[in-house]
Amino acid sequence: MCNPACKAYGQSRLVVSNVQGKRVIEVGSRNVNGSLRSHVEQLGPASYLGVDIEAGPGVDEVCDAEDLVARFGVASFDLAVCTEVLEHVRDWRTVIANLKQLLDADGVLLITTRSVGFPYHAFPYDFWRYEVDDMRTIFADMTIEDVDTDPGAPGVFITVRRPSELVESDLADVELYSMIKRRRCRDISDFDLDVFTKKRRALQLGGKLLPPKIKNFVKGERAPSA
Repeated sequence: MCNPACKAYGQSRLVVSNVQGKRVIEVGSRNVNGSLRSHVEQLGPASYLGVDIEAGPGVDEVCDAEDLVARFGVASFDLAVCTEVLEHVRDWRTVIANLKQLLDADGVLLITTRSVGFPYHAFPYDFWRYEVDDMRTIFADMTIEDVDTDPGAPGVFITVRRPSELVESDLADVELYSMIKRRRCRDISDFDLDVFTKKRRALQLGGKLLPPKIKNFVKGERAPSA
């Protein structure tokens, strides 16, 4: 998935020097509302592989983002593109570790994702919101070439480069804003997800019966007051 602002950002950052002759992987490549693939392929990569959790336009192989290294190996790509995916993965630490490890030395990773204020959008879930400071922390072990906000909607864009020797940061204590718990936290439990899912189903089946504060909560508009 890739909205117009994401596409504009990708086109500005993915230049010939980052693409020509490079091994490219796009993680979350199913083309729902746009893709950077045509732009990248015009710049002459050595190869281009699109992966997603389900088959569809732009998907060459079905693969869960948590299994990328197991499937393709460490240092197997020179460029990784991941647009509008990270908010939808529950175990974001494992996915980000996979993205880092996929890259060969001097490889580039381009990510776009959503920030606080962007409404809940399940695909099939919508777990997290990332801010600029979160990205600076998460990618402190990489060379950050650019980080910016989405000019059209709450979101963050970042481009990083893998150093020759990658020593991954410990992200265990990093907290992100959770769309499930409506606050910053480290993880989302099965119980948290189950409660949220039941409330959301209740809203869809008969939202008029829910108190306004709960209705707004499951719609993603604001956290319920105490």
